[in-house]
Amino acid sequence: MKPQPPVTRIRTARASSAEASALADFPLLGDHFETWKRAFIENDWTPWIIVGLGAFLRFFLLGIKPPHFDEGINGWFVDQVVKTGYYKYDPTNYHGPLHFYVLLLLQTLFGRNLIALRLPVVLVSIGCIWLTLKFEPFVGRTVSRLAALAMAVSAGFGFYGRYSIHEVWILFFTMLFFFGLFGLWKFGTAKYLWCAGMGLTGMILSKETYILHLACAIIAVPVLVISNIVIEKASAFLQTTRRRGGVKFYLCRIVAGVGESLSDSRLAAQSWDYVDLAVVVGTGVALIVAFYSGFFFHWSGVKGLFEAYQPWFKTGSEGHGHEKSWYYWLALISHYELPVLAGSLTCLFALRFKTATLRYLAIYGVGTLMAYSIVKYKTPWCIISIIWPFLFTFGAMVTIAPLRFKGVTYRWFGLVLVGLLGYTVFYAVTNDWPATWDHVWPYWVIIGTGLLLAVLAIRRITEIIAAFLIVWSLGHCVWLNYFRCTTDTEPYVYVQTYNDIYKFTDPLLKLAHADPRAYQLVGHIIRASPYPLPWILGDFGRVGYYEKDNVPEQLDADFLLVQQDKIATVESKLHDSYYTVPVTIRPYQDPSKAYFSAKIFKTFFPGKWPDFTGAKPQPSATPSPNQ
Repeated sequence: MKPQPPVTRIRTARASSAEASALADFPLLGDHFETWKRAFIENDWTPWIIVGLGAFLRFFLLGIKPPHFDEGINGWFVDQVVKTGYYKYDPTNYHGPLHFYVLLLLQTLFGRNLIALRLPVVLVSIGCIWLTLKFEPFVGRTVSRLAALAMAVSAGFGFYGRYSIHEVWILFFTMLFFFGLFGLWKFGTAKYLWCAGMGLTGMILSKETYILHLACAIIAVPVLVISNIVIEKASAFLQTTRRRGGVKFYLCRIVAGVGESLSDSRLAAQSWDYVDLAVVVGTGVALIVAFYSGFFFHWSGVKGLFEAYQPWFKTGSEGHGHEKSWYYWLALISHYELPVLAGSLTCLFALRFKTATLRYLAIYGVGTLMAYSIVKYKTPWCIISIIWPFLFTFGAMVTIAPLRFKGVTYRWFGLVLVGLLGYTVFYAVTNDWPATWDHVWPYWVIIGTGLLLAVLAIRRITEIIAAFLIVWSLGHCVWLNYFRCTTDTEPYVYVQTYNDIYKFTDPLLKLAHADPRAYQLVGHIIRASPYPLPWILGDFGRVGYYEKDNVPEQLDADFLLVQQDKIATVESKLHDSYYTVPVTIRPYQDPSKAYFSAKIFKTFFPGKWPDFTGAKPQPSATPSPNQ
């Protein structure tokens, strides 16, 4: 045996207690830490962290809530595309064809399931965060990153970024359109021409509301130009005049005091030519024609693109059951989106933005908010296509600080705000305005304006407030998406399907997954507006849907779902034995009762006798898959 050297125990003294916990005591860990630190600094991981946070909040527990009413309709449209081979565009549907073809692709790849239904919108929502970061050359690094972070943790952008609806598409393509326009203004390259062209094409392919955004974008241009001219003229007058009095002098002094001349108002030399423009326009037109014509199987769909505006304007002016007050968006913003509220209030000082892009976004954002406020038809998911410019003005809030005015300005602001607050309290008392979520927005706006005036005076305080609003928004996003995503008292949870629907669908789907023959069970859905059931039960080939007074000749079936006011009529004609379960699909809808054949579903109700037995038992509609 080879002898081993003796083990010696030598204690060495350390120079200080600080060295005892230094990473140098663990060379391997210390080396890795330094390597990671250098890589983080050199590679600038901040954008990836922001995108990763947004992706996590959108992917985590993606199937936690059942399909929404609109998701069920969208999925059903995709099922029709599978049957017919193309999407038949309906001008009264108010939605473009792009979303349906993307859903068709994803469901073909991953099957008919809820994750595949929502996956395209989740990816596009993450793409919106990434695109926000790409605005850095136009608004600055700090502004773009704060805007992207606010979008990543927003309750609204997160909540509706997990829904299979069209609004995220219109958001993405609107941002892409503006990204292209800003790039043409600042750099003038063909790359940005393509971005603007494909952004506009995508807007047209997504939803008819693109016309509102396009109109506001056009109107914002002369407003921006005129505002800059007025500020420059006022500054020039003050520099040349010798008089220190008069109405004109004081007006110019006010304008020059609240505004700054733009530092980047010159259009860059354009490096693209008419051939590039023709190719972009031709590509956009070809895509629009291809999609709206059902890829040349439904040519009347192209004409429907223009016919859609007559019913769309009628719906927007009347509401059709979704009419809301003009202040609806302000109420939602005050309730859920405090960073957006801060950004919208910062628009009061938009004339202090020296960057043309930021001032333009502020003007466009206010114009879009006003346009959507005029429209009576309001659904909460539209908010994400309205408020995105205010994320940039929220980021700009930090960059314009410190913003200080003369004492007299603060006194006048304070007097006006106190007067508005007093009037709001008086109005609420005299008009019996309840203190509900949609009636507290004036207090948020008034108090928020006063706080904004105060915090903008000190840059450090502004940064702290911005960080607080981000953290608050993250907490609200988590609370809404993972704890109250089906709670109908939440304003964002709008016509959302209740978890109650699982009491009806789970036995059917579990039985079919265990034995595919169950997909041939006979089912009757006797109720009005049954969505999202037609999509959830789309693989069941023998399910009938009956509304109003329409009922099947043979009422006995393997399963039924019957609206409350039809229960007595249906039960009087049933003969078999059934287990029954009360089911409420969504709010503002009459409850239903689910019936499960006792012969087929007895394993789902162990030790329980059938709840209902008809007058005279008859053979089951189909043999039990367990036999």
